[in-house]
Amino acid sequence: MSMLLKSFLFLSLRARPLAVFPSILLPKSLPRNRRTLSSVSASTFQSPPPSSSLSSETPNPITPLAPLKDSLQWVSRTAFCGDLSTEDVGSRVRLCGWVALHRVHGGLTFLNLRDHTGIIQITSLPGEFPDAHAAIKDLRLEYVIAVDGVVRSRPSESVNKKMKTGSIEVAAEHVQILNAVRSKLPILITSADDAKDFVKEEIRLRYRYLDLRRQQMNFNIMLRHRVVKLIRRYLEDVHNFVEIETPILSRSTPEGARDYLVPSRIQPGTFYALPQSPQLFKQMLMVSGFDKYYQIARCFRDEDLRADRQPEFTQLDMEMAFTPLEDMLRLNEDLIRKVFLEIRGIQLPNPFPRLTYTEAMDRYGSDRPDIRFDLELKNVSDVFLDSPFKLFADTLKCGGIIKTLCVPSSAKRFSNTALKKGDVYNEAIRSGAKGLPFLKVLDDGEIEGIPALLSSLGPTNREQFLRRCSAGPGDLILFAVGHHTSVNRTLDRLRVFIANDLGLVDYSRHSILWVTDFPMFEWNDSEQRLEALHHPFTAPNPEDMGDLSSARALAYDMVFNGVEIGGGSLRIYKREIQQKVLEIVGISLEQAEEKFGYLLEALDMGAPPHGGIAYGLDRLVMLLADANSIRDVIAFPKTSTAQCALTRSPSQVDIQQLKDLSLTAHPIVSS
Repeated sequence: MSMLLKSFLFLSLRARPLAVFPSILLPKSLPRNRRTLSSVSASTFQSPPPSSSLSSETPNPITPLAPLKDSLQWVSRTAFCGDLSTEDVGSRVRLCGWVALHRVHGGLTFLNLRDHTGIIQITSLPGEFPDAHAAIKDLRLEYVIAVDGVVRSRPSESVNKKMKTGSIEVAAEHVQILNAVRSKLPILITSADDAKDFVKEEIRLRYRYLDLRRQQMNFNIMLRHRVVKLIRRYLEDVHNFVEIETPILSRSTPEGARDYLVPSRIQPGTFYALPQSPQLFKQMLMVSGFDKYYQIARCFRDEDLRADRQPEFTQLDMEMAFTPLEDMLRLNEDLIRKVFLEIRGIQLPNPFPRLTYTEAMDRYGSDRPDIRFDLELKNVSDVFLDSPFKLFADTLKCGGIIKTLCVPSSAKRFSNTALKKGDVYNEAIRSGAKGLPFLKVLDDGEIEGIPALLSSLGPTNREQFLRRCSAGPGDLILFAVGHHTSVNRTLDRLRVFIANDLGLVDYSRHSILWVTDFPMFEWNDSEQRLEALHHPFTAPNPEDMGDLSSARALAYDMVFNGVEIGGGSLRIYKREIQQKVLEIVGISLEQAEEKFGYLLEALDMGAPPHGGIAYGLDRLVMLLADANSIRDVIAFPKTSTAQCALTRSPSQVDIQQLKDLSLTAHPIVSS
């Protein structure tokens, strides 16, 4: 059941529990006009006088309201704060914006005026324009004002080289307050993001409209806009992609995460699902004959949240017909190289390096490895095949593996206490490990560690072991034992933790690569069945058609600095193969027809070979902006509990709305 619902109420459709979700509205961008001069007051638009034909005896049930003292005014600007320069000295301008800084120095009053382009200093003297000076003197931070004045050069001793407009100022002749701040500001909005007082994220999200005024947040949102604009122009103008919108209200399909469900009023007892991706629709667009499709798509998944995950998110979705694997990878490399070069000035390699899934897991324990540092895992299972050390012997007997992580020059850096119950040990435990065996190679070449483990290493396999681990004097060797999945998970976590702890990550490097040749399926131990590693519409490698259950997929993930930014595959375009794959993941022919009949039917109507990819746009922009969370690159994100702190959603709804949907609300009783 949706997390949006759990916090507030439990809904049921008479016989079964259901969820209700509000509609999502996206604001449209507004046009701007820089050079027009006009001011319109709301007082201009007055109600016409009552008609004389109305009877004077007609009762008026509405009590008239007292007239408002304030009016609304729309003031045009002739310039923008951050665009002014020394070339504008002597020009008369009208500026509009927010008071970012206010101070009085002697008889001179200063303020910094901020708009979407930047900041300019406004000055006034009581003897020059007394009305303007009096108005500026009474201003407070974040007042919205309009200023008429003349651009002039600052005195040499007042030039501020840290400001883009630091060599000029505007001498105010007229100041108009468009809106005052009548409440205490919960967030201090500064001209730079170096405020001494740390603002909690809960406060920032609650007052997001204030948070977005900050320079860093404004930069992030504008950077996102630039990325999307660049992608659109490149795909459309260079490669002739067509942007096509796909439905938001669709059918629930098994794609891994829980769906957000929307009850139908017109068809009682039935539900739409918000799309986790446009996967099936874009495949049908290929069947429709559209050669290259893309979309900046809104997607929804009801899953546990973290720093790089939101219940509603945006992805760049692409699909192409008649495009072999190498052409698919080459086009996407060109796209991402262009984005990184034009947005950040980062030159990415040509071509991108590649690792197969097997290589990535063997060497790094992860299918999204960060290769900006050199720590690699080593499989030493064969060294301990006949080991008397019980832990290792039992692991190998049960089909497990033994892998190591050698940390150079760290035998003294990490004490035995730290490795037995300190930070490193705790990281291993958090990954699911039951312990952390380790050995230290001393300066004289001797090995120190668990006696039973040491005694299991004879002179011959000791040398083989050290050589396999690439270990030398002063090095630390960490072990993980068990099933290959848990071993890789533990050492991957330790690898990243230790690299950051020791400062081994070279942040000047930019590591990007493809991971390819994923398995088609992985074992779901809790459900005791195979499930698709990516999704069940991924095409198997033609070389592995003899045994689909162990086949490699024609799938590919793009990884940047240890973060997956995109993933895709070539698709199954023949019905009989698609049905077989669905059968392997436990979907019978009847269930396949019921859930995916429209796709299977389309595949029988002349579906072309096709494939595609999807990029997590929020995550990509987060990396380009050097942000710590995707919440910092989304205008109005949800919290870690899937709530909107600004609008206080999800919320309870009117009981009549539930009745219209044939739903009944049941209060949740706290246990």
